[in-house]
This record gives sequence, C-alpha cells and structure tokens, in this order.
Amino acid sequence: MKTTIPISLLELALITQDSDATDTFFKTKELAQLADGLGYKRFWLAEHHNMAHVASTATVVLIGYIAGQTQNIRVCSGGIMLPNHSPLIIAEQFGTLELLYPDRIDLGLGRAPGTDGLTAQAIRADFYEQSQQFPRNVEKIQMYFSKKNAESKVRAFPAEGTDVPVWILGSSMDSAALAASKGLPYAFAGHFAPKQMYQAFELYRDNFIPSEHLKQPKIIACVNAVAADTTEEAKVLATTLYQMFLGLVRNDRKPMQPPLASLDGLMSEQEFFHVNQMTACSFIGDAEKLKKDLKEFIAYTKIDEVMITSPIYDHQDKMKSLKIVKQVMDELNA
Repeated sequence: MKTTIPISLLELALITQDSDATDTFFKTKELAQLADGLGYKRFWLAEHHNMAHVASTATVVLIGYIAGQTQNIRVCSGGIMLPNHSPLIIAEQFGTLELLYPDRIDLGLGRAPGTDGLTAQAIRADFYEQSQQFPRNVEKIQMYFSKKNAESKVRAFPAEGTDVPVWILGSSMDSAALAASKGLPYAFAGHFAPKQMYQAFELYRDNFIPSEHLKQPKIIACVNAVAADTTEEAKVLATTLYQMFLGLVRNDRKPMQPPLASLDGLMSEQEFFHVNQMTACSFIGDAEKLKKDLKEFIAYTKIDEVMITSPIYDHQDKMKSLKIVKQVMDELNA
C-alpha cells in the first residue's frame, strides 16, 4: 500500500518592504485559510524576537488567532523556544488552545533562543542555564499535560489531561538524539540549516525508542518551496529568498525585498557560498520540476511529511505557489 505524504506550511509572518505588521497578520490569516481549504495538514508559526520585520513574536497569540480563523488545519508552534519560557506557562497556554480548538493544536519545541544573545538575556537572564535543561523541561511539559500529574502539588489548569502532541524541532544531531530518546516526532529545519539533515534523520531512526506517544519514528523535513507557472518565473520569485539569506550573512536585516531580474553582481563569492549552503534544500520551479525534485527528495529521505516555507514577496504569487505545491503533492500521493 502506498504511503500518503502530508504537506504542511511554515509561516514566518515576514513583513514585506511595502507592508506593516497589521497587514502581515491579515495576509497570514488568508494563507492559513487557503492552506486549510487546499488540505494542508498543519500550519506552523515560529517564535522570533528583536527582528523588526518578523511579526510572529507573540507566537501563542497568533496561533490562537489563526486557529480561530480556520476550520480543519492543525495550527502548530514551529516552534516555541522553550528556554525562553516556563514549562508550566507553556503547558497552560497550549492546553487552553487545545480545549478551544480540539485535536487541532501541536506544540513544537526548540532549544535555540530565536534571537540574538543580548535579546535572549533580556527575555530570560538565565537563558543559557535553561537551554541546558531543555530535555528536562520537555519532560515537565509532558507531565503537566498528563492525567498522572493530578497528584502533583504544581498542576497546569486547565491543560491537565489534554495530551497536546509534542514535537522536537531542530537542525542538529543533538535534537535528533533527544527526539529519538524520548520517542517523540522530529522536525528538521532544512529550510535554513540543511547541512546535517540526512545524518540527523539516520541517527533519529537508528536510536528511536517507542513511547506512549509514538510507536515508530516520525519525521518532517522543512524545505523552501517557490512555485510558478514556469521555472523561469519561479527563479525570479526566488530571488527574494536569496536576498533574505544574504541579509542574514551580512547581518543586514531588511523587510522582505521584491524579486530581482537577476542576482548577478549582488554578492561576493564567499557570500554566494554561504547563501547556497543555507538554501541547499530549496525546491524552485514549475509543477513538473517540483514534482520530479520532490519525488526524489521524499524517496531518498523517507520522510513522513513535507513542511514548506515560501518567502515570496507578492501575496498573490505566494498564494499561487501554495496551490501549485499542493497540486504537486496530490499528484505524488495519487
């Protein structure tokens, strides 16, 4: 029997050069509603801080907003940067979301701060110590969600008993080892740090210990996807993606930039190397090209779900890209 590979969408709520946060929230809602109608399985929102052009800082608030504006799609944190937070508070927040939107909430957890070091310290003075406690704090959240915690002196009301699905998110071997040891599903950030992806998947599968939450390994790979009617058009749209990563290399944070006719002369040879390394897991082209490339990628990685992120400047171009990618996945699953 052929295995169906679901597709989900990571949305960073990026503010474009000609927009603002309010407009970005509206566009994010429209993207979620489109993904919901097309049959995307999950809509992930990520926690970032001190980035003027990223509007998802209050991630839990945005998850509640998007869940309330959609019908069937699961709305997830991709992720909550756990060292920034108290495990008790996260359990309370996501348990509440689960009660409001039953069977539609996933909690993805990461160890990184989602920001620079100075801001991480402003968020939580003991951030470094808490990052070392990440495995233990994941366990705390699971305990707060469980009915077993009823005998504890510290309880997470009204979250107790909700058993919100927990995912480990990461871009390294450490995150893969942790997910495997705890018998939790694993999502890899291949859209910006693909270097260790294949080795991480292998380590996760080889060391997976079944748990009450998951009997077999479950892997999502997050990749960049830019689709259009023609591959030439998709390549032009993808210049926004490359400009965004060039900004990261240069530490020159700008709003999302409009596409360029060409990237010629835009970056040095060294910058080109770093940008290419970070964006190596990108799928850019028309439907036929994406179908061929995604089919090969899925067969090689043996992933259980594809997560895409699509930093496309124009909102309508982005909506169209989501439709094309979903059509491609439907054909691959047929």
